[in-house]
Amino acid sequence: MITLYRAPFSTNVERVGIALALKGRQVDSVVISYEDRSPVVEVSGQGLVPVIVDDGQVVADSTRILRHLDERYPEPRLFPSDPSRRAEVDIFLEWFNEQWKRAPNAMEDELEKPAPDPALVDELSRRMRATLPLFENLLDGRDHLFGDLSAADLAAYPFLKYGASRDPADDELFHRLLEEHLQLDGRYPRLSAWIARIAALPQV
Repeated sequence: MITLYRAPFSTNVERVGIALALKGRQVDSVVISYEDRSPVVEVSGQGLVPVIVDDGQVVADSTRILRHLDERYPEPRLFPSDPSRRAEVDIFLEWFNEQWKRAPNAMEDELEKPAPDPALVDELSRRMRATLPLFENLLDGRDHLFGDLSAADLAAYPFLKYGASRDPADDELFHRLLEEHLQLDGRYPRLSAWIARIAALPQV
């Protein structure tokens, strides 16, 4: 059985939760609070979730966990076996993690300052909204971002879903910002349908 260290409403944990369910793995969850990260620090040497312990192997970071799961439990595949298609997914993951997430993270940091810069907040909001047509176009003529369901869908969904709705119990600032600045408002029907499609997948 795999042990999954998680925290409530974590977007990165949700990536892994979907992957584990798709691969039919039994999971023992250890839920941490952001006020006490000691359980995950003790097992992994750092305080971020998700972390898994799989047959004694400790793996941290959601993208690394997705890769680990695909190598150890190949079906269904999350990373295409074809080298060119896998490269597309790898490039998307790097862009999403290192570039796309930069704007909402920077906005959260700015709004937590005593005197946020409204011009910077507006610019970061514009950057976030400007990516919505890209996702809409990726879904033209196909159900998932790169054709078949892949790690790209699992990586992006926990963030983009806030453009459609937010659990009222989820009051994290980062998630409220995603909800406010990614409003789909009926303008992105393919993206909205994709969000509903991924939401219907099982999760652990």
